[in-house]
Amino acid sequence: MTYVAKKCGVCFQPPSIILIYKDDGKDKTRQRIMPVRNFSKFSDCSMAAEQLKNNPRHKAYLEGVSLHQLQKLYSLLKGHLGGESLAESLEKFQQEETIDPEEDMNKLDDKELAKRKSIMDELFEKNRKKKDDPDFIYDIEVEFPQDEQLESCGWDMESDEEI
Repeated sequence: MTYVAKKCGVCFQPPSIILIYKDDGKDKTRQRIMPVRNFSKFSDCSMAAEQLKNNPRHKAYLEGVSLHQLQKLYSLLKGHLGGESLAESLEKFQQEETIDPEEDMNKLDDKELAKRKSIMDELFEKNRKKKDDPDFIYDIEVEFPQDEQLESCGWDMESDEEI
């Protein structure tokens, strides 16, 4: 039996993940409430999302829900348990999911660096032009305007003189 996920959300009181899905066999829309147990403001959202997605009771229903969406719902729940409003939790999650180009990634620990790299990989795949895309052009030539004179580097000049 296959289930098609339509909507997925979070309920704060009692803490639970709510899934609205369509049963292919019966052509009915149903709601499944999955209670969140043993989760606090100190819990790891990604691990909790993986546990829920791999739970044998909910696995068939959550096939159409991405792990990223479940992580987002758990982070909203974590923010609520920490006393944040919904808007603050959403803003905090959005800030974690965007990459600051001025941020020095050499100073990040391995876990944060892996998270940033996965965000960059997702963004790359989303923006990537594939051969099957209708607006795909094989050989693009772009001329960039040069309004101002290019600055020469000091190290470049010295290496020319030595040769």
